[in-house]
Amino acid sequence: MIVLRFLRTVIGIPLIFAYMCVCATVIFIAGERELSEKALRHWCRFCLIIAGARVDAQQQVQFDHKQSFVFISNHTSHLDVPAIITTTPVPLRFIAKKELSYIPFFGQAARRMGHVFIDRKDTKGAARAIKARIDKGLGGVALFFFPEGTRATTSELLPFKKGAAIAAIETQLQVVPIGVAGARAVLPPKGLALFEPGPIAVNYGAPLSVQGYTLDTRDGLVVEQRRAVEECVAAAARRLS
Repeated sequence: MIVLRFLRTVIGIPLIFAYMCVCATVIFIAGERELSEKALRHWCRFCLIIAGARVDAQQQVQFDHKQSFVFISNHTSHLDVPAIITTTPVPLRFIAKKELSYIPFFGQAARRMGHVFIDRKDTKGAARAIKARIDKGLGGVALFFFPEGTRATTSELLPFKKGAAIAAIETQLQVVPIGVAGARAVLPPKGLALFEPGPIAVNYGAPLSVQGYTLDTRDGLVVEQRRAVEECVAAAARRLS
């Protein structure tokens, strides 16, 4: 078994990168169009197939595809993103750390598609970058945040950062909590690891209203967001047990 996992990993990772280059080229040429959405989802499905991940997703409500949202999720593995993108009901634009923009092909294509890279140490600069993306118009596209800021190595959620709450309050967009379970078992979050084929569950919770919240009371929204994500993670984990 360990030999098969080793072969899957050492052969699969170069294939993932090679196909990423192909899809990134398509996205860079197409820009923020439907073709780019299809290319991104196709690459994410390829990643999951290579890893041996079987994704099962559930939505508590049906989403209006013409409406924009702020999506937030726990973060446990590199496979969280493919699992979410392949099952998301609406197109997403990630608010991600700037280090990811340095990945060859990936960074250039992601910027071209409208994803936003921020310096987490520069709070004001990050806020300006997010505002610029909002001012550009969303048109049914959702902003996506990993509010923990990094991948967690345990089942307990890390403290939530405030960026998603601020974006939701400033745009008055509802917040959709997401819980991912099982991805950490397929690919651990830190260090060198082999793929371990298995199931991943994704749970999309009911949207949270931001009415009544202001920037001065954003901490209360952060608490509500964390509670909602915890509930979604627990629901996703129950489907794996």
